[in-house]
Amino acid sequence: MNSGFLNKLVFWRTSTHSGELGVYVGANSVWVYQAEKKAQSESFTEFDLINHDFQTTFNAIKHQFGAAHLQIVLSSAYYELLQADKPNVDPAEICQALLWSIKDMVAQPVANIHLDYFESTVATNSKVNVVVTARDKLVALATACDELGFTIAGINIEELALTPLFDEDKMAHMLVTHLPDEELLFTVIKAGELLMQRRVRGFNQLHKAKDEELSYGLADNLSLEIQRSMDYFESQLRQAPVSTINLLTEGQQQTLVKLVAANFNQQVKAIVHQGVSAYLARLAFNELSRGEA
Repeated sequence: MNSGFLNKLVFWRTSTHSGELGVYVGANSVWVYQAEKKAQSESFTEFDLINHDFQTTFNAIKHQFGAAHLQIVLSSAYYELLQADKPNVDPAEICQALLWSIKDMVAQPVANIHLDYFESTVATNSKVNVVVTARDKLVALATACDELGFTIAGINIEELALTPLFDEDKMAHMLVTHLPDEELLFTVIKAGELLMQRRVRGFNQLHKAKDEELSYGLADNLSLEIQRSMDYFESQLRQAPVSTINLLTEGQQQTLVKLVAANFNQQVKAIVHQGVSAYLARLAFNELSRGEA
């Protein structure tokens, strides 16, 4: 596999093409978004993914949509997001230096680590955010797409895929994202930049909660975690309070918005979607029109 092909595996590279699909790769399924065009309606389609058999899944995608250009978002099942000290080396050597900094933090052997990194303008120290993936799974995904005639315009992660939601707003916004059976993801986004991210266990079944469960403690527990995230953002990162709290969840989302709103001065909003996984596929598609990063 040549280096040009591996260069497609960058977590913020985008491109503009025709015949495009947004793809969200989950642990057990792949969601594909196709935009509305002449004689073509907007669609959200789920394909099963069994034992990481990307060849079979993307062959089914090709059968339905043809060999398109893809923008891909990976679910958290395929990566870890860590913080590490920024190495004091030339920019071209940072990734290699980070590899040895984080090797003891992850389960992957060094030979199977593919990593990238990004920085935040509000970091109070010399830390960088490091995205670590298993090289074998990433290469299997990219190889399947290549062999089937797809072109990968870019590969992104959940935290960064969500940043365009507040691309033009210079106020900071809290976003609470929950995918079924996954951990909660708290992010703070300002002017399209990810300023803070945090994952919290214990809410994996939030999408199944009934109104009564939300009313009797679950919404208050969520509010507590939102407050902890806001406290960290304000005190540790020394930032002004967020202007809104936004929920991207499934299940009884409107009930959750009302209950959470009772605990905060900020406006609490629900993000309209057709399913969080499908929404991430749509965000992936939107990246294709944003041009080169």
